[in-house]
Amino acid sequence: MSTTLVTHSFAVIEAGQGVHGAYIACPAYPTYSYCWFRDGTYIAAAMDRWQKHESARRFYDWATSLVVEQAEAIERCVENAAHGRPLNPADLLHTRYTLDGQRGNEEWPNFQLDGFGTLLWGIQQHMQVVGLADMPSTWSNASALLVRYLTALWQQPNSDCWEEFSDQIAVSTLATLYAGLHAISTVLEANGQDATLALETSRQIKAFLLNSGVRDGHLIKQIGGEDVVDASLLWASVPFQEHGLFQPSDPLIQATVARIEQDLLGNAGGVRRYARDTFYGGGEWVLLTALLGEYYVATSNLAGAKRCLAFVEGAANEQGDLPEQIIRTPLYPEYVERWHDRWGPVACPLLWSHAAYLSLKAQIPER
Repeated sequence: MSTTLVTHSFAVIEAGQGVHGAYIACPAYPTYSYCWFRDGTYIAAAMDRWQKHESARRFYDWATSLVVEQAEAIERCVENAAHGRPLNPADLLHTRYTLDGQRGNEEWPNFQLDGFGTLLWGIQQHMQVVGLADMPSTWSNASALLVRYLTALWQQPNSDCWEEFSDQIAVSTLATLYAGLHAISTVLEANGQDATLALETSRQIKAFLLNSGVRDGHLIKQIGGEDVVDASLLWASVPFQEHGLFQPSDPLIQATVARIEQDLLGNAGGVRRYARDTFYGGGEWVLLTALLGEYYVATSNLAGAKRCLAFVEGAANEQGDLPEQIIRTPLYPEYVERWHDRWGPVACPLLWSHAAYLSLKAQIPER
């Protein structure tokens, strides 16, 4: 199964990449007929792990071109934030675009920042993996714009990675911003550019998070929020390597993972998003289980990593497609039919799920 699933995952991702480089989130789920910066970066990073560098480069070309095209709007956002003026929603960078780079027309929680931090990290990772010393000019311009944009807006409440809680600041969002700013600072320095703003902002983010995003020795879902965890808190460590907020062995991360294991592991062995998740009833997510597997790899828990890999491989349907989540034992069964009636069956194949599988698979030895 595993070799076949690897090959099929490449096929799903390659078929879902548009001519300009964008990756569709899910080709069979109309609501996901867009490319998100978040999903796209994790997909590109997985392709880089398997030496599919041309696919990853095309995505970064597409994403950075979109950012540069919106330079004037970004500058207006920075200016308004600097003077304490309200932000114009029309100027905010959207989180998702059609494969040809157009904004969606539907009402959507578009103000999300985590994807842009993830994108900065992905750019740095791609350059490191392929040995690219000099950033292409579009990548460089986009990176500089994003550093200024995130520096100006990171303290603004915005929707989290699940596109919820727009009036809050998610700790996992701050984790991705830190990773992105820290990672891109190394590229800026290597290219003889000033990395002061990126580094100083990353330091401020970490201090803020430690002051307001920790409870009883572990990270919490939202700044100043309840004593609950979200599986996306794993981003405070993996997959960001040396650019993560904390190393996998840090006691704060270890305590956070312990709470995730306690509160969010499902009966089937997969990881749920958070304890009050009602989306399709709150099932077990393929990509989050793979992410936990990456944490286990980073902490030399090979047995745990293999359990996560087995869950992911077992989630594939007869065609080898991986869904967004498995809802065998949902937290809130009464919501399953509601979402099915609203948007149809669970998204499948989800390119991010296939990418998460590839990322984990690449890190586990065959024997």
